[in-house]
Amino acid sequence: MSEQNPYEKLGVSEDASFDEIQDVRNRLLEQYSGDAKHLEVIEAAYDAILMERLRMRQEGKIKVPERIRFPENLVKSPPKENLTPREQSPAWLQRILDKPTPVDVLLPGAWYVGLSAISTFYQAGSDQILQLTLVLGVCVSIYFLNRKEGKFGRAVLLTLIGLTTGLIVGGLVANLLLPQIQFLTLNQNQFSTVVTFVLLWLISSFLR
Repeated sequence: MSEQNPYEKLGVSEDASFDEIQDVRNRLLEQYSGDAKHLEVIEAAYDAILMERLRMRQEGKIKVPERIRFPENLVKSPPKENLTPREQSPAWLQRILDKPTPVDVLLPGAWYVGLSAISTFYQAGSDQILQLTLVLGVCVSIYFLNRKEGKFGRAVLLTLIGLTTGLIVGGLVANLLLPQIQFLTLNQNQFSTVVTFVLLWLISSFLR
């Protein structure tokens, strides 16, 4: 066996392609996986063939496959992931953002539309009505936030933030806009209440 050339040791012809040589070598390695002597012979024959092919390539006799000349080209870079805006946002924002279903948006929306209508059109005892609708709006927000993940404390905190922000922003905007819009019959309290309901709807629908 020692008199055999490396091609004979692998059992391939001298004009075999690189793919054929590699397939035979892999098959033999698997076949003699527990025989160290055979494995050594196989690897030595394979290395000898590679060296001969490289020498012949330098002499211009054959063309070495690209996988031998430039093995680094075989390493494919991982495909770039197309991240959605939500996935590109900071981690802390991803933790509180939600992907609501249409029901998650429409159901609290229906509540806040109704409460806004009461706050806008019901005039008798207006301040008491506004306070009552705000209390109901807070309860609605807490309910829909809490039912998503069962975190009551976070639901209360987010709702109180929305309530406070809505009343402050609504009051400031009312001072700027209401004097300029004569056809609106809303007073400052009614306007800020409606703004608060819009903000609570956004929080209860799109946060968790």
